[in-house]
Amino acid sequence: MAADTSKPLFPAAPHASLLPSHGNANRLSPEAAYWRNFRSSTLDTGSTAFSVTHLAFSPARARPTLAAAWSSAVHLFAGDPLAPRPKVTVCKDAAAYSPSFRCDGALLAAGDGRGVVRVFRVDKPTAGPLRTLSAHAAQTRVVRYPEAGGDKVHLLTAGDDALLAYWDVPSETPVFTVPAAHRDYIRAGAPSPVDHNLFATGSYDQSVKLWDARTGKAPALTFSHGASVESVLFLPSGGLLATAGGTTVKIWDVIGGGRLVHSVESHVKTIFALALGKMGATGETRLLSAGSDGYVKCFDYGELKMTHSMRYPKELLSVACSPCGTVLVAGSSKGDIFVRRRKKNATEEEEEEVVGSEFAWTMPKPEKQALKPSYYRYFLRGQNEKAKEGDFVISRPKKAKFAEHDKLLRKFRHKDALVSALAKNNPRSVVAVMEELVARRKLVRCIGNLDVAELGLLLDFLHRNATLPRYARLLLGVANKVLEMRAEDIISEDGGKLRGCIRNLKRMVVEEIKIQHTLQEIQGMISPMLALSASRLE
Repeated sequence: MAADTSKPLFPAAPHASLLPSHGNANRLSPEAAYWRNFRSSTLDTGSTAFSVTHLAFSPARARPTLAAAWSSAVHLFAGDPLAPRPKVTVCKDAAAYSPSFRCDGALLAAGDGRGVVRVFRVDKPTAGPLRTLSAHAAQTRVVRYPEAGGDKVHLLTAGDDALLAYWDVPSETPVFTVPAAHRDYIRAGAPSPVDHNLFATGSYDQSVKLWDARTGKAPALTFSHGASVESVLFLPSGGLLATAGGTTVKIWDVIGGGRLVHSVESHVKTIFALALGKMGATGETRLLSAGSDGYVKCFDYGELKMTHSMRYPKELLSVACSPCGTVLVAGSSKGDIFVRRRKKNATEEEEEEVVGSEFAWTMPKPEKQALKPSYYRYFLRGQNEKAKEGDFVISRPKKAKFAEHDKLLRKFRHKDALVSALAKNNPRSVVAVMEELVARRKLVRCIGNLDVAELGLLLDFLHRNATLPRYARLLLGVANKVLEMRAEDIISEDGGKLRGCIRNLKRMVVEEIKIQHTLQEIQGMISPMLALSASRLE
């Protein structure tokens, strides 16, 4: 019979719950939407034969000025958008490392592969170095100007020779040097944003050290990251320090003595750089990490959670964000500088004129959700409230703490309970366990199952306590039962220690018998006297 095609195959209308939702399943969070608003581009460095090892923005907020360490020079980019400027040739036959701007943005310092540090004028990059600082014998990978306090005369340098130097730049002389500040290459350093005398260094020996320029050569604080440290960075409050090494970023409380606050493992390959990124919409800052897996991760250290990830086509060695928060740059191992730029609105431009050059850090206020009966926290209300005057307090019953032998008796491990009580050497507990075993009719079996060492414990206990009047009746019976059941073990070749215990027990019984005889003699002498005195009273 042919099918009737005039009727639909499914005549019933679908239920409303089966229809697809009209909501946007891929709705972005406000933070993800903010970072995706950046437009990507690439800066031309001229070649891909060298890596972009370090990136740094000038703290001056007039317009973004970027310094990129590439090959033997430091390339400068300025303006909005970034445009190339004349480069600073640090060394003709060695690589340039770690450019650092002074707090006013007027000077730029950079190290090279031969251990020499040079200071240049930013407005005259081709005029040659103003100062030359020579103290290192290997690559100078860490060059940092102080950020706080308006310090314009000092400079921190460190390198692969494990030497740490704190310079007076105008006189080209070091204030102090630490020849063996670490046991391996020093590849990370950061100044404190709140005190120009404090700075931190990280090394391939996995250690992070906090230094105070006022005290000299001894570190004020030392702790271990657990992997070779590639980058360190103070958070804007100055009390927290972020360290990167391996695939982990860790946040430490330096005020609390180097206590680990949080550990982030969001990368799958080595993390090479850390930076702070300002969100222009809210004024908050995020911790940015760049790794050789080609990702830049954004971490909200206020709420301790990862908020966004940005993927790049090549391995990343450096990352930086402009003070105004509109330009984000990342340097690759192939010589590329990737730029993400966000256009500022009118409100942000007005705020920028008021805010200083430092990061305006504010703790984000968490949103309080209304408690509903379906929430677990709804049933925990008031448990942390303290009692007020006039309140009737109902105290919780204290939890009973059971001894080890009590726990074993609850599990019907009778022999283990007896041995545990004997090991504690408390006569009251041992006798209580024996009485419980007698009530359960398990004491004889426990005595038969004891090994030689455990039997020695029992005989020692009987030797010390069998004659005590309080326990004599039970313990003397136990002693007789031990001699009846374990005579073969005592006589055997391995029972030397047991025979010694039996001799001690025998000596104790003999002494007790003598004491009893003496007491009977005394009782015989006293009885006639008591009888005579009683008759006289009558």
